Amino acid sequence: MPYNPANPTAAKRARSAFTLIEVLVAMMFLVILIPVAVQGLHVASMAGEVAQRKTTAARIGTKVINELKVTGQLQNSSQTGVVQERGLTYRWSVRCSAWTEDTLSQLMMATLTVTYGVQGKSYEVHLSTLVQPNQL
Repeated sequence: MPYNPANPTAAKRARSAFTLIEVLVAMMFLVILIPVAVQGLHVASMAGEVAQRKTTAARIGTKVINELKVTGQLQNSSQTGVVQERGLTYRWSVRCSAWTEDTLSQLMMATLTVTYGVQGKSYEVHLSTLVQPNQL
Protein backbone atom coordinates (compact mmCIF):
# COMPACT_ATOMS: atom_id res chain seq x y z
CA MET A 1 0.00 0.00 0.00
CA PRO A 2 1.64 3.27 -1.07
CA TYR A 3 1.95 6.10 1.39
CA ASN A 4 -1.02 8.45 1.28
CA PRO A 5 -0.68 11.63 3.36
CA ALA A 6 -4.44 12.00 3.34
CA ASN A 7 -4.83 8.70 5.19
CA PRO A 8 -2.92 8.97 8.57
CA THR A 9 -4.01 5.51 9.71
CA ALA A 10 -2.22 3.84 6.80
CA ALA A 11 0.89 5.90 7.50
CA LYS A 12 0.87 4.93 11.17
CA ARG A 13 0.45 1.25 10.26
CA ALA A 14 3.34 1.43 7.78
CA ARG A 15 5.65 2.98 10.41
CA SER A 16 4.75 0.45 13.15
CA ALA A 17 5.70 -2.70 11.21
CA PHE A 18 9.11 -4.45 11.46
CA THR A 19 11.27 -4.88 8.42
CA LEU A 20 12.58 -8.27 7.39
CA ILE A 21 16.11 -7.28 8.45
CA GLU A 22 14.92 -6.29 11.93
CA VAL A 23 13.12 -9.62 12.36
CA LEU A 24 16.17 -11.60 11.15
CA VAL A 25 18.50 -9.66 13.48
CA ALA A 26 16.18 -10.31 16.42
CA MET A 27 16.03 -14.02 15.61
CA MET A 28 19.82 -14.24 15.27
CA PHE A 29 20.17 -12.49 18.62
CA LEU A 30 17.85 -15.07 20.22
CA VAL A 31 19.71 -17.97 18.55
CA ILE A 32 22.92 -16.74 20.20
CA LEU A 33 21.40 -15.71 23.54
CA ILE A 34 19.26 -18.75 24.38
CA PRO A 35 22.10 -21.38 24.44
CA VAL A 36 24.28 -19.05 26.51
CA ALA A 37 21.46 -18.50 29.01
CA VAL A 38 20.71 -22.23 29.23
CA GLN A 39 24.41 -23.02 29.80
CA GLY A 40 24.55 -20.35 32.51
CA LEU A 41 21.55 -21.89 34.26
CA HIS A 42 23.17 -25.35 34.04
CA VAL A 43 26.43 -24.08 35.57
CA ALA A 44 24.55 -22.29 38.36
CA SER A 45 22.47 -25.38 39.09
CA MET A 46 25.56 -27.61 39.24
CA ALA A 47 27.40 -25.16 41.50
CA GLY A 48 24.45 -25.11 43.89
CA GLU A 49 24.24 -28.89 43.94
CA VAL A 50 27.99 -29.26 44.53
CA ALA A 51 27.87 -26.74 47.39
CA GLN A 52 24.91 -28.49 49.03
CA ARG A 53 26.55 -31.92 48.83
CA LYS A 54 29.89 -30.52 49.99
CA THR A 55 28.19 -29.20 53.12
CA THR A 56 26.58 -32.59 53.70
CA ALA A 57 29.91 -34.38 53.10
CA ALA A 58 31.67 -32.12 55.63
CA ARG A 59 28.94 -32.79 58.21
CA ILE A 60 29.16 -36.55 57.59
CA GLY A 61 32.97 -36.45 57.80
CA THR A 62 32.89 -34.56 61.09
CA LYS A 63 30.39 -37.03 62.51
CA VAL A 64 32.40 -40.07 61.36
CA ILE A 65 35.74 -38.83 62.67
CA ASN A 66 34.17 -37.90 66.03
CA GLU A 67 32.50 -41.30 66.33
CA LEU A 68 35.74 -43.10 65.50
CA LYS A 69 37.63 -41.03 68.06
CA VAL A 70 35.06 -41.50 70.83
CA THR A 71 34.70 -45.24 70.25
CA GLY A 72 38.46 -45.73 70.06
CA GLN A 73 38.33 -47.10 66.52
CA LEU A 74 40.61 -44.43 65.08
CA GLN A 75 43.71 -46.50 64.34
CA ASN A 76 47.01 -46.22 62.50
CA SER A 77 45.62 -48.32 59.68
CA SER A 78 43.26 -47.14 56.96
CA GLN A 79 39.52 -47.50 57.37
CA THR A 80 36.70 -47.00 54.89
CA GLY A 81 32.95 -46.86 54.94
CA VAL A 82 29.82 -45.70 53.17
CA VAL A 83 27.07 -43.40 54.41
CA GLN A 84 23.70 -43.22 52.64
CA GLU A 85 21.77 -39.99 53.10
CA ARG A 86 18.63 -39.00 51.18
CA GLY A 87 19.36 -41.60 48.54
CA LEU A 88 22.90 -40.34 47.94
CA THR A 89 26.11 -42.24 48.64
CA TYR A 90 29.02 -40.67 50.49
CA ARG A 91 32.16 -42.82 50.71
CA TRP A 92 34.69 -42.07 53.40
CA SER A 93 38.18 -43.21 54.22
CA VAL A 94 40.42 -42.30 57.15
CA ARG A 95 44.18 -42.50 57.42
CA CYS A 96 46.41 -41.84 60.44
CA SER A 97 50.02 -40.78 60.22
CA ALA A 98 52.64 -39.34 62.52
CA TRP A 99 52.59 -35.56 62.91
CA THR A 100 56.12 -34.37 62.21
CA GLU A 101 55.72 -30.61 62.62
CA ASP A 102 57.27 -28.59 65.44
CA THR A 103 57.25 -29.84 69.03
CA LEU A 104 53.98 -31.72 68.59
CA SER A 105 55.74 -34.79 67.20
CA GLN A 106 54.09 -37.04 69.79
CA LEU A 107 50.70 -36.47 68.10
CA MET A 108 49.07 -38.36 65.26
CA MET A 109 47.20 -36.72 62.40
CA ALA A 110 43.98 -38.38 61.28
CA THR A 111 42.79 -37.35 57.81
CA LEU A 112 39.29 -38.28 56.69
CA THR A 113 38.28 -38.00 53.04
CA VAL A 114 34.62 -38.02 52.00
CA THR A 115 33.96 -38.65 48.30
CA TYR A 116 30.66 -37.81 46.59
CA GLY A 117 29.42 -37.45 43.04
CA VAL A 118 27.48 -34.73 41.27
CA GLN A 119 26.25 -35.18 37.70
CA GLY A 120 28.82 -37.86 36.92
CA LYS A 121 31.82 -36.05 38.43
CA SER A 122 33.58 -37.03 41.65
CA TYR A 123 34.35 -34.50 44.40
CA GLU A 124 36.16 -34.81 47.74
CA VAL A 125 36.16 -33.13 51.13
CA HIS A 126 39.22 -33.57 53.38
CA LEU A 127 39.07 -33.18 57.15
CA SER A 128 42.06 -33.50 59.47
CA THR A 129 42.50 -33.56 63.23
CA LEU A 130 45.35 -34.13 65.65
CA VAL A 131 45.01 -36.85 68.28
CA GLN A 132 47.24 -38.28 70.95
CA PRO A 133 48.36 -41.85 70.19
CA ASN A 134 46.99 -43.10 73.52
CA GLN A 135 43.52 -41.89 72.43
CA LEU A 136 43.66 -44.09 69.33
